[in-house]
Amino acid sequence: MSAASAIVLAPVAQPRRDPIHAPQAIVEPVWIRVLLIGIAFAFLSLFLFIPLAAVFAQAFKKGWQVYLTAITDPDALSAIRLTLLTASIAVPLNLVFGVAASWAIAKFEFRGKSILLTLIDLPFSVSPVISGLIYVLIFGAQGWFGPWLRDHDIKILFAVPGIVLATVFVTFPFVARELIPLMQAQGNDEEEAALVLGASGWKIFRHVTLPNIKWGLLYGVILCNARAMGEFGAVSVVSGHIRGETNTIPLQVEILYNEYNFTAAFAVASLLALLALVTLALKSFIEWRLRDETARTDQEQ
Repeated sequence: MSAASAIVLAPVAQPRRDPIHAPQAIVEPVWIRVLLIGIAFAFLSLFLFIPLAAVFAQAFKKGWQVYLTAITDPDALSAIRLTLLTASIAVPLNLVFGVAASWAIAKFEFRGKSILLTLIDLPFSVSPVISGLIYVLIFGAQGWFGPWLRDHDIKILFAVPGIVLATVFVTFPFVARELIPLMQAQGNDEEEAALVLGASGWKIFRHVTLPNIKWGLLYGVILCNARAMGEFGAVSVVSGHIRGETNTIPLQVEILYNEYNFTAAFAVASLLALLALVTLALKSFIEWRLRDETARTDQEQ
């Protein structure tokens, strides 16, 4: 056999597999998996399923007629309208802020970037009641701008503007916090390529960035809207609890419950429970679409 044939027929040396770094499947005993799943379902039943069922059971305890009467009461309708109005103002404002802040943080390096990130997380660490008291300090009768607002007959507290401001404060991290990691993971390659090809900044955002973040953006908007409609602490401080004028749905529920009108309280509360269920369904749908698009992108690459 020639030397060339020996070289061709020689077995190719296989790299040695390091047993320390070799991937190993994690296989738990069946009883551990059953136990963990049982604990999870027990926790969800105790803190989610049973309370939700109790809300609807109490709401319909006296029949459909009483339920419809409770949610069509003038004070309840006023609370529903104010809640929808507040959310319709706060959510678009947070949408604009979230997109702008996430774009700046993910795409650029600038002095004060860490400070901006800290400020975005501020509502997560500050009690909503404290945020409401901040607006009382600024716009109250004895606050910094109180005398000027009174002289010009401008009402911030105990009116819609104060409720909107408090809601915007407690909800503005949601959109930004969903988009920042998403934009950072996507990088700048596609935007830079579009810029080289002569696209303007608006075209780059509309045709490149927005399609890539649309599901994450919608996810943040849904969470922001749910929090805006269900906010209690900050709104309670700045609203004044004026029935038929400055009560949102959570505040209306509190008033009815304190008056021992339990059926009406649970009937109005069921609206928030329905909102939570719709939010959960939309959240699951968006997560499914995100996973589907991620898998499709990985296959294309």
